[in-house]
Amino acid sequence: MALKSTHPVLGPRALNRATLDRQLLLRPAPLGVEEAVAHLVGLQAQNTKPPYYALAARLDGFRPEDLSVLMESRRVARIVSLRSTVHTHTARDAVGLRRLVQAGAVDRELRTFRKGLDGVDLDRLAALAAAYVEERPRTPKELRERLLQEWPEADPQALALAARCLLLMVQVTPRGLWGRSGQVALTTARTWFDGPEDGAADLDGTVRRYLGAFGPASVKDMQTWCGLTRLRPAFERLRPELLVFRDERGTELFDLPDAPRPDEDTPAPPRLLPEFDNLLLSHADRGRVVPAEHHGRTWTGNQAHRTFLVDGFVAGIWHLDEAKDRTTLTVEPFAPLPRATRAALDAEAERTLRLMTPPGTPYDLVHAEGRRAARDEGGGRGRPDRGGPATGA
Repeated sequence: MALKSTHPVLGPRALNRATLDRQLLLRPAPLGVEEAVAHLVGLQAQNTKPPYYALAARLDGFRPEDLSVLMESRRVARIVSLRSTVHTHTARDAVGLRRLVQAGAVDRELRTFRKGLDGVDLDRLAALAAAYVEERPRTPKELRERLLQEWPEADPQALALAARCLLLMVQVTPRGLWGRSGQVALTTARTWFDGPEDGAADLDGTVRRYLGAFGPASVKDMQTWCGLTRLRPAFERLRPELLVFRDERGTELFDLPDAPRPDEDTPAPPRLLPEFDNLLLSHADRGRVVPAEHHGRTWTGNQAHRTFLVDGFVAGIWHLDEAKDRTTLTVEPFAPLPRATRAALDAEAERTLRLMTPPGTPYDLVHAEGRRAARDEGGGRGRPDRGGPATGA
């Protein structure tokens, strides 16, 4: 009788440290912004500010303007891609990854709204919508109204969603630029990037990239990340070149041979992550980042909270109140923090505030229990508060 093959077991802490290293969260990474966006295979961008906070938590010397410059020069862009949600991608990935995942969540979303499209010729809809948004960028309302002229009996929301699903459309600037506002306006990727659209990204290459940014990981983990299904054959093709592990539940995990897998006791400094950070959205089993006792506490309904990490794991949420005359960041730990841990968290939160708050705007750092942790009056160094009244809480 043949012996059952065994693979090394990786516990939650080992998986945590490996993933944090790939996610550039163990130490500030000396990467350029475009290189980091490519390495991370995109940044979740359902809202406009999360990509900036995601990079602030990961990169050495990051400035928000660095990402805005890349967006204005069209080297990165906002587009519906992974999980049929908006991501910030490099120009190459915006097209290649979107084409790759088209048959996954994007097409499933289109099928969900198919009843509202009775009698609609989807090929004609795609051609009409493309011509319309290529004349100049159009808002979803403008696009919806134009399509309703052709199909007045159809569901307006379904018409606009069909165009979004059928076409590679990017959200043009100033939408998504730091410190500026702009409503969603759409044009095709071929128009925005001023050239023919490339084909779909190579699936096997994307598996390798996913493992390089999120591994070690299972087949279901990658399917959760990208919205595709039936990825087992791709992993089987690559099995001879990959390492294979198991988690404590016996799930098979794949990894790149030369990818970092730090010791599970490697220090992991506190980090503040934005809502919808891909660290929390890219595995079927999130136990490598979210402890079981905190499961479900990072969401309210369909809205994700901003979270912070302590010792590499989610330990609480944070809120940001950006009033005209003052910015207040409130941290809300799920359990009391030791004094040294709290001090390290305060230091990271103040670093984030200094980086992301407009020059000259005073800020407060507040703990949910109502004690102000640090305060800046607009230019001076924030100071720990030993017990003063809550400010902005």
